[in-house]
Amino acid sequence: MRQIILDTSFIITAVKQKIDFFDIIEGKGLQIVIPEQTIKELKGLGAELALKIIEKNKFKLINVLGRNADNAIIKFAKENPLAIVATLDAGLKKKIRNSKMVIRGRKKLEIT
Repeated sequence: MRQIILDTSFIITAVKQKIDFFDIIEGKGLQIVIPEQTIKELKGLGAELALKIIEKNKFKLINVLGRNADNAIIKFAKENPLAIVATLDAGLKKKIRNSKMVIRGRKKLEIT
């Protein structure tokens, strides 16, 4: 099963825009992967609603070496070239070659 790794910016924006990203992503047959650093960032930002949504859904929590979530995602992407990276972070998009999932408009998730 192809994996998709979620970035903090993607999760927060999807929650703010009331996008049911877990259902949409699972509907595409992808396994959701979230690095521990992303969970720590969400806690640090006080993103309680995002954390509650994550807790209620199926995902694989991964431990990747890296000082922060971006470093962990870059490392994971390099080790898993077929994985999709879900992010809205322009800097992160430039650093990875993998396919990316972005939010288009208000509700549409698109893989580029």
